[in-house]
Amino acid sequence: MKARIRRELLDYLLEMARSFYPNEFAGLLREKDGIFEEVLILPKGYYGRGSVFFDTYLLPHDEDVKGTVHSHPGLPRPSKADLHFFSKFGGVHLIIGFPFEYWSVKAYTSDGKEIEVEIVP
Repeated sequence: MKARIRRELLDYLLEMARSFYPNEFAGLLREKDGIFEEVLILPKGYYGRGSVFFDTYLLPHDEDVKGTVHSHPGLPRPSKADLHFFSKFGGVHLIIGFPFEYWSVKAYTSDGKEIEVEIVP
């Protein structure tokens, strides 16, 4: 299993992580033909230094949403709260860690297992 993502989307996500720093940001990832193509930024989110809070009732029902993304001001390792969220949401979860470069993007399954990130042109 791999997390396949368009380079253009990943570049946008890296820029979002840089612009929100030192706070975290979060979004939902839309997939088309097995590749993450778009991000939906969470509505009415609270983007703090150590977490992101949002109202799950505001999440859209979208069959193409197959993953999540959020940034960490430190290392791209899932916290206990992340693992809890992963288990509830399912799919693939990207964490973009500081300094917000290609190599600092990690992907995890819903049970917290790290998987490869493949950047697609």
